[in-house]
Amino acid sequence: MPPPLRNGSTYLPSKSAHTHGRLTPLESTLMQKQGEGPPAVPSQAALAQASFSNERPELPCFQVLGVRVRAIQIDDVVAQMKEWICQRRECHSVAPTSMNGIVEAQHDAEFKQILNATDLIVPDGMPLVWLGRRRGHILPRRVYGPDLLLAFCEKTTGRCYRHFFYGAEREPGVPEKLAEELKQRFPGMIVAGTYSRPLQAQNLDQEDEIVLRVSRAAPDVLWVGLGEVRQVRWMHEHRNKLNVPVVVGVGAAFDMISGRRRQAPRWMREHGFEWLFRLFQEPRRLWRRYLIYGAEFIALVILEMFGLKKYEPTANINKP
Repeated sequence: MPPPLRNGSTYLPSKSAHTHGRLTPLESTLMQKQGEGPPAVPSQAALAQASFSNERPELPCFQVLGVRVRAIQIDDVVAQMKEWICQRRECHSVAPTSMNGIVEAQHDAEFKQILNATDLIVPDGMPLVWLGRRRGHILPRRVYGPDLLLAFCEKTTGRCYRHFFYGAEREPGVPEKLAEELKQRFPGMIVAGTYSRPLQAQNLDQEDEIVLRVSRAAPDVLWVGLGEVRQVRWMHEHRNKLNVPVVVGVGAAFDMISGRRRQAPRWMREHGFEWLFRLFQEPRRLWRRYLIYGAEFIALVILEMFGLKKYEPTANINKP
């Protein structure tokens, strides 16, 4: 197991399906697309064909209040990110999402469209994991933002990928602290750049300058930490301007890995109680998200489960 970070947080790798003789969701889908039964190990030819074909096999998903969530794990996300970096055809976005983003989509139809236009919406919160399991998907763990960031760095050590860290509005210097922490944890890691976004609103010229700065650094992955809703909007608005193959919104991972905020104990993170830990940390900022939106999420899911209300995914809006 990797040693703990200096701030005491640790990365817990997800359980690989291969350790239990099963295929990952990504591999199972590849085999099903070929009309074959699931063999013990997918052929190299099949994986190569899937990796370099123009049409990527559809990953398993389930719907939560009209939002499509991919039923995959961290290993699958890392594999897909590496494939996109290899192809470098366009800018792809990944958004670990919790009940907060799902409820926000119920209040804002445009945001629901943006979510469904995101390349990978993956279950960050345990409520989404529980719903996915109820729909028959094998989801041992959530795709937790900090774990995704650490897993990608660990699994791509030696590949010379370039990373850019952008975000952390509430305290300047957090992206820089995060980069230093990761370079100590993963020697040889290449940081192409960092940028602390000011708290005040940016005009169009300032936004374009940020995009230009990132593109000039030519990263393979842009990590964005602006908070769940804002980072999804930002990634969608700018991804056609960014010279980056993969953009990932990891929100609070900036604060947690850099040491700015303490991370909830592992048992709380894995059993759906992280919200309580974070609420005690930042009650003034998070009370509405967890108490109001949390209650609303439960009510809406119950209505959907009993067929009292139906939610249809909105049509994807075009990339800007």
